[in-house]
Amino acid sequence: MTQSIAHPKPLTAPARGSAMSSLARRMVLASLGRLREGRLTIVEGSERREYGDPGAPQHQSATIRIRDPRAYSLIASGGSVGAGEGYVENLWDAEPGDVVRLIALLLRNREALEAMNGRLARLASPIRRLAYRTQRNSTTGSQRNIAAHYDLSNDFFRLFLDPTMTYSCAIFTGDARTLEEASVEKLDRACRKLALAPGDRLLEIGTGWGSMALHAAAHYGCRVTTTTISREQAAMARQRVAEAGLTDRIDVVETDYRDLCGRYDKLVSIEMIEAVGREYLDTFFETCSRLLEPEGLMLVQAITIRDQFDDRAARERDWLKKYIFPGSCLLSISAMQSSLKRTTDARVVHVEDLGPHYVTTLSAWRDRFIARAGEARSLGFDERFVRMWNYYLCYCEGAMCERHCSVVQLLAAKPRNRSEPYVERAATVPLRAIAPR
Repeated sequence: MTQSIAHPKPLTAPARGSAMSSLARRMVLASLGRLREGRLTIVEGSERREYGDPGAPQHQSATIRIRDPRAYSLIASGGSVGAGEGYVENLWDAEPGDVVRLIALLLRNREALEAMNGRLARLASPIRRLAYRTQRNSTTGSQRNIAAHYDLSNDFFRLFLDPTMTYSCAIFTGDARTLEEASVEKLDRACRKLALAPGDRLLEIGTGWGSMALHAAAHYGCRVTTTTISREQAAMARQRVAEAGLTDRIDVVETDYRDLCGRYDKLVSIEMIEAVGREYLDTFFETCSRLLEPEGLMLVQAITIRDQFDDRAARERDWLKKYIFPGSCLLSISAMQSSLKRTTDARVVHVEDLGPHYVTTLSAWRDRFIARAGEARSLGFDERFVRMWNYYLCYCEGAMCERHCSVVQLLAAKPRNRSEPYVERAATVPLRAIAPR
């Protein structure tokens, strides 16, 4: 049986056909009238309305169906958060590709999005911010926040991840075309950037289900200490290490990064920093620097947000933070570099943006998740949960597609590191990463 995880309930929408619902409808449609780029079609009963550019190409067009007018009330009172809640509650619906394009469309038309997050929605903003502050990533808070996502069920994550069980951006090069091949390329690319060699002591912060530790130990001969505070992940990672016959090279520990000790030659952290929280960012990098030898290298793969929205991301509780990743915070590249400068003696020696590859990765996860949604229900997850996760994958893909968010591999070197600058041909990007299907 899967662990039961309590998720926040959406704001209560007024009853169907009420005066409040009618007012909300006018407010939302007026906001959509500000669309300039792309095209949005809204189908409601026998009515069909179009907003934006009627000549927009298909990859910049989306169609949604209003199933219940209460959807407007949720959007009017909750803005973009309410829109996600309306989808989860099946008050509105769309094909998955249309949901992706809708997210990208709203991000491209900032004026329309800000109007949708208008006066009524802003009234709830202080409440959301207060709720976000209650999810701060103290030692106990981090344990609770991580459990809410990563301890759902290992069997659940198996449904849509590839056999490597890699839950982070893959890299689709010419030789890596399948999701599994692209996941392996990402792992190996990190190892190459760190110049891993037999005898290296590698620390990994954020084990996941063990894919990076297994790859580094098996293919580069290093000794790995990898840490996670997810009980489910730790159990599966240890099992996989034992099955691979690598217990003499890999040590899986369940220790908060702040409590780690020892010294290491290399350090890697792949898409864990998003769970650190802005107020603990300096602590994270300071800890990484403390754990590295003077000749050490660290590689951090991070989902990033555009610098222009960095401050807002640090204080706002959006739909993703409310329902999927409590306590999380996306960081800009400049925020990470500033923290490194303040708290460490390391220097940034290489940054690679891999955003378009995440579009393809998320699209592959979405396809696999939809194909196996019935199995998710068999594991004990209800229809609301399935819709929530479908929206989550579409939400992230749309944000990546519009380049509102991206992902980078940041390589930093300690003062005595004299390794040659990392040089490699930029990873190629498949065409389907440019526009959602």
